[in-house]
Amino acid sequence: MINIGLITAKQAKLRPNSWAVFDQTSNKRITFLELDELVKKIANGLLSLGLKKGDRVSILSQNTIEFLALFFACGRVGLVAHALNWRLGSDELTQIIENGQPKVIITQGQFSEIARDLQGKINFIDHWLEYGSDSNSSFDILIDEASSNEPIVPKIIGDNDPFFILYTGGTTGISKGALHTHKSAYFGMLNQTVAERIVPSDVYMLTGQMFHIPVLLAMNYTSHGCPIVLMNFDAELALNLIQEEKVSGFLGITTMLNWMLAVEGFDNYDLSSLRCVQYGGGPMPTRVIEEVLQKLPGGIIQGYGQTEGTTMTFLSQEDHVNAINGINPERLKSCGRAGYVTSVLVVDPDGKPVPNDNKTPGEIIVKSDANMSGYYRQKDLTDKCIKDGWMWTGDIATWDDEEYIFIKDRAKDMIISGGENIYSVQVEEAVSKHEAVLESAVFGIPDDEWGESVMAYVVLKPGMNATEKDIIDTAKENLASYQKPKTVKFIDALPKAPTGKILKRELRDPYWKDQDNKI
Repeated sequence: MINIGLITAKQAKLRPNSWAVFDQTSNKRITFLELDELVKKIANGLLSLGLKKGDRVSILSQNTIEFLALFFACGRVGLVAHALNWRLGSDELTQIIENGQPKVIITQGQFSEIARDLQGKINFIDHWLEYGSDSNSSFDILIDEASSNEPIVPKIIGDNDPFFILYTGGTTGISKGALHTHKSAYFGMLNQTVAERIVPSDVYMLTGQMFHIPVLLAMNYTSHGCPIVLMNFDAELALNLIQEEKVSGFLGITTMLNWMLAVEGFDNYDLSSLRCVQYGGGPMPTRVIEEVLQKLPGGIIQGYGQTEGTTMTFLSQEDHVNAINGINPERLKSCGRAGYVTSVLVVDPDGKPVPNDNKTPGEIIVKSDANMSGYYRQKDLTDKCIKDGWMWTGDIATWDDEEYIFIKDRAKDMIISGGENIYSVQVEEAVSKHEAVLESAVFGIPDDEWGESVMAYVVLKPGMNATEKDIIDTAKENLASYQKPKTVKFIDALPKAPTGKILKRELRDPYWKDQDNKI
């Protein structure tokens, strides 16, 4: 039986006095023995409240040692960690809590006011607990009074038992709870282990938030006995932590890496400890990939995944090096091939594979033990997403004769202008070739003549300038005339989901709402 919650017990025996987690926010560092003691006390504390196998435990917190320990503690005794996105408003949090129906909500002190607001809207929660500074310390007291003995549970726990529920980034406007089991978590971790080539001497920095799938990466490194550095992302802070803690690996979405490379004095940081940097969260422009390869030591890989499928494909370290050296350079635009425990197809609407010609688009579908078991309490949505064991991702791609996957767009992001299909990712790639562009978002807006026209929102690098004409001219050099942006708007920052994916709907919807009002 696979029980992810037992990971800390194993490491406490193997390396009790080695440090396990450093929480930069609190400046607290604990060993594997101390982490396992905390896990056992949390588990016993939750059981003392009368919780039983399968009950949900909601957590509203930024990255902390307690948050990580809560995942392991819930897994250890058969409870289900129900992670809440602290960036969301009260109404959407209420919807997520009503979907999860937790017995307990545990809140970090800085979110106490939000918790009080939620208490006025929700009446089925048995226990509201808080921890840390600016809290009533009710969760701290529960832990202090709990036993540090191994928790006693009536049944064996693991494998297909539910482990955690993470909610989609809401890029469609509706958050859905992806339910993962101990088994799906384990196989997602196995995919990552093979792709990242993890070794016990690694030090991993968690840059993403634990209310989303990056928490699985932290748990995986813990399973290898590797120390974890917790932070709440800031580009300059990340560079300092790599230097001070000798970080060897982290996952940086495209936006994070862009901002890190743009930090003033970047070349003065000692980043020599880096061994493997993974990027994801959306395609990265080729220019940025080349800059990362030039400026960061070690290897880099790309991981393509979803909340629903953890990690699914990888573009390997060797693929990146070969591409830079002129061997299949087009693969820098690929998200790689199927992971170690995953099967991937690109199919037409009937589920039949499209030709491996890197021209014919289809939808990516995935079969893997790392896939979620389904959307929690949303069977209709689950049935639409998972068919005959294959998970339909909603991502449009082509693939080549060696089964490298080239994502073209989300199905909903494809622009149709004058009867021609335009992929927003392709336009973003062209726009990014201007040296002043930090990141961009491209989508279609209503056009009386063409049906849709191409709109680009652009964020410029600090201290650099460009005009609308500059951006359009750069795009024209790399695109057909009909593909270039018709309009460019400059913005200080793009709206993003917790995963770092750009929320194009927030930029796009107002244009279509105005269109609807004209009808």
